[in-house]
Amino acid sequence: LVTMQTRVLILFLLVSVFHSACFNRSDNGEPWTDEQLMDPVSLSEILNDQDAQLPFIYSIGPSGLIKNSMDIGEGKSLENIEKLGKELGQLSKDADIIIYCGCCPFKDCPNIRPAFDLLNEMEFTNHKLLNLPQNLKVDWIDKGYPMNEQ
Repeated sequence: LVTMQTRVLILFLLVSVFHSACFNRSDNGEPWTDEQLMDPVSLSEILNDQDAQLPFIYSIGPSGLIKNSMDIGEGKSLENIEKLGKELGQLSKDADIIIYCGCCPFKDCPNIRPAFDLLNEMEFTNHKLLNLPQNLKVDWIDKGYPMNEQ
């Protein structure tokens, strides 16, 4: 059985994502600005620095887990967006947050926009999308950047 609270949360998320999809686009036509794209080299350096303050990193795709990331599941799924919302609800609005997918080029990716829209709707102020314009393998793994141990 689905509780009334769950129904309200689902409705809120659907309305929020629809609103963002229609009205919260940046100049590049995406829910993120160019300044919100994080270069893989920068994240790799942070992950390799033992003294660095680590960001919260969420995988919202099927492609593999970058070191210190949490697997949320594909962002095209409402269930996974709800899961991401619950995780984000535990963080301060100024937390350093990075999401990534890496399944395919950004223009084709069904996962990054719903997740980034959610971050915008929840009014986070320090969230970024890892810039993997081709895919996780080419833009991260093949460059030897750190992955979670298997």
